[in-house]
Amino acid sequence: MKEVLLVKYGEIAMRGKNRRLIENRLIKIIQKNISSFGNYNVIKEQGRFIIEGDNDKFDYDNIIPYVINIPGVTAVCLGIRLEDQSIENIRKNALEHMKMYFSKDNFTFKVETKRSDKRYPLDSRQVSADVGGYVLNNMKNSKVDVHNPQVVLMVELRNNAYIYSKLIYGVGGLPVGSSGKALLLMSGGIDSPVAGFLAAKRGTSISAVYFDSPPYTSERAKQKVKDIAERLCVFTGGIKLYIVPFTDVQLYLYENVPEEKITIFLKRAMLKTAEKIAVENNYSALITGDSIGQVASQTLPAINAINSAAKEVVVLRPLLGLDKQEIVDISKKIGTFEISIRPYEDCCTIFVAKHPETKPKKSIIENIELKLDNLDNLILDAKNNCEIIEF
Repeated sequence: MKEVLLVKYGEIAMRGKNRRLIENRLIKIIQKNISSFGNYNVIKEQGRFIIEGDNDKFDYDNIIPYVINIPGVTAVCLGIRLEDQSIENIRKNALEHMKMYFSKDNFTFKVETKRSDKRYPLDSRQVSADVGGYVLNNMKNSKVDVHNPQVVLMVELRNNAYIYSKLIYGVGGLPVGSSGKALLLMSGGIDSPVAGFLAAKRGTSISAVYFDSPPYTSERAKQKVKDIAERLCVFTGGIKLYIVPFTDVQLYLYENVPEEKITIFLKRAMLKTAEKIAVENNYSALITGDSIGQVASQTLPAINAINSAAKEVVVLRPLLGLDKQEIVDISKKIGTFEISIRPYEDCCTIFVAKHPETKPKKSIIENIELKLDNLDNLILDAKNNCEIIEF
């Protein structure tokens, strides 16, 4: 008997000819995430992966958090592997497994068997009945309920036999990198890290750009963004962070555009700068944390006026249909919320109009921008002088 971790995935199984490539990518990410915990191997089985180590015991407590947070993983199961697939050995180890996890309280259960090895002498129903009866007779705190059980004891007959019952859900989605590369415009707020997470969950490899405005923003504000980036690495496997010195751009806009339009021009300048970084580094898209109607710069007219600044790459907005509470809930779930609410302001909150325009016209914004002779040079200088940190 050997303790193992079974890893399940969902939509990867429907990827046709690309399935093997995506499976191999996910294996590589899992292997990287758990490499610091010892000699653990990820083995591909039909429809799932098996993680096993050199020893019969498995370090579940340390390894599970580094697996369930990987996009592409839908669930993991704490299980055992049996080379001896005799029904006597299966029922004995199934009982030991159930006693390990469910010996204290009364519970209901049923047994489900999947028999991939059709040479096995018993069919699935016979295995389930045999194992279920043995557990029932030897655990007085158990009761069979085939319709709504508290515990489902799984027996899988493959090249080896696998037994498991405890299932822990992962984030699902697709492995990072299977859907291309994108650049996240990341502030220190709540929204943008969630947007980055959701894009990563759909298989996008994420890098991030932060617009730094010293002395108007502090080193603590920058550190907050670094800490968010490091936290997102739990899901993305790694992040390259571009820190752009943006003070000169912001002061130039503050002095040369109408006060009520300052936020629109700042966000356009950020898109232009991020786009230059994206094109230079082969990112296919930009990602922002916009949610329709949440603030003045996120009305549909404002989004339209801002969006036209990006000419060469698409702008993705994963949060468009979410309200603030939904975004907060996700940020708490992924562990960025407590970092984001640290009281250190970013450039967007400092250079904000008292009465921002909510229905800007794109044509007016673009005409004003044409008269800003030095803007493109300042944006180029900001891009060329950015600091790059890899997590």
